[in-house]
Amino acid sequence: MNATEVDPLDGLDPRDPVQRIEKLLDAGTCQLLTENNKCGMVAATGNVAGNKVIVFASDATVKSGALGIDGSKVIVSAYKEAMAAQLPIVGIWHSGGARLSDGVASLDAFGEVFQSMISASGRIPQISLVLGPTAGGGAYGPALTDVVVLAPEGRIFVTGPDVVKSVTGEDIDIASLGGPEAHSKNSGVAHVIASSENEAYAEVKDLISLFADQGHFDVNLADSDLSVHVPAVTKRTYEVHPLIDAILDRDGAKLELLPVWAANMTTVLGRFGGRTVGVVANNPQHLGGVLDSAAGEKAARFVRTCDAFGIPLIVIADVTGFAPGSGQEWEGAVRRGAKLLHAFGEAVVPRVTLITRRAYGGAYVAMNSKSLGATRVFAWPHAEVSVMGAIAAVRVLHRRLLADLPESARADMELELAAEHEKISGGVARAVEIGAVDEIIEPSATRTALARALAAAPHRRGDHGNIPL
Repeated sequence: MNATEVDPLDGLDPRDPVQRIEKLLDAGTCQLLTENNKCGMVAATGNVAGNKVIVFASDATVKSGALGIDGSKVIVSAYKEAMAAQLPIVGIWHSGGARLSDGVASLDAFGEVFQSMISASGRIPQISLVLGPTAGGGAYGPALTDVVVLAPEGRIFVTGPDVVKSVTGEDIDIASLGGPEAHSKNSGVAHVIASSENEAYAEVKDLISLFADQGHFDVNLADSDLSVHVPAVTKRTYEVHPLIDAILDRDGAKLELLPVWAANMTTVLGRFGGRTVGVVANNPQHLGGVLDSAAGEKAARFVRTCDAFGIPLIVIADVTGFAPGSGQEWEGAVRRGAKLLHAFGEAVVPRVTLITRRAYGGAYVAMNSKSLGATRVFAWPHAEVSVMGAIAAVRVLHRRLLADLPESARADMELELAAEHEKISGGVARAVEIGAVDEIIEPSATRTALARALAAAPHRRGDHGNIPL
């Protein structure tokens, strides 16, 4: 495609696609890759904080941004350009779906768009910015990309409220059906929910910087006592975000993905020692930080995203196990939890695990254990690593003995048996002995230990797509 210079814009409709593209790109760098011929889509190239990108945008001023044959060709051509130059691609979406006037040909054209996205999956970063209603095929476009940023007026849905009511009888408005609240809490479709349109643009810019300009590790980091962010009492809950903030660079870009959906698992992209990293952490403030079906799926997609683009991982484990109950089993805890095992087991990027308080049972394995190929596994001195907590274990192993004791003596006996069990099972010391934990480190030396381990590992990236999980 031949690039043509864009003329300055003045007084255009705020939905104008070129104006939206220019708002994202560095001033003076936007060059159209196609003519703005009202086909429903415009593509351009330019820079974001000096990083070259390809951008396409729906033209919501024409037929509500509905996409037909010619508009689809613009997206396909933009993807060819991005793949040839190995550049990030950003889609700005505000589309009513397929153009009715193009008939079934528009559906076929949408299929070609999807194929372009699938072929590029895991090869180049794909980011979607949804600024207005995006329906039908237009909804699946963002869903196929790596990160979806949803502005306050953004709406994502397959079928609109009128169709929903006519088919199911459900009376629901467009915001409740596909707005920010629906996709932040219920669906997990939108990774980032912006509080304003300007903030949405800013977050897309941060994402481009984190993916496209990953930097290099500086292992000469300032350390501090990170234990102040983690209660010593294992029964106490706490927010993991202050600990993550204390580990990551204070002055670097940082963005949490899916902060509300499956909040017992936290996934953050940020800078550590100047380099882009991904952080996966149990969050004890929500459901005690246990792994459930949604958390396993959320973390698995994040791990695969980081692996596909060569982003090293820091895993913070403080987890007592998988969530029990029929609801979890019926929701696919086994199937969806297996996705996390597979994601870590397949990943080739440098990835270190820090066990802060406890790591029990299958959840210990799932949180980037040494047996799944972790680069290094660190534990703080008082961390517990076992099949289950000592008290819970003795209640199973010695249930008859405990049942025969008077209630007044039962608690003391549980503590005595638990202490004995810890000596026998070995805990974190035994984990070090067998190589499941590489090293016990002090909280005050954590940042340096993590940075050195990641910097020393060979830089690799996975050779796989990034299928939505």
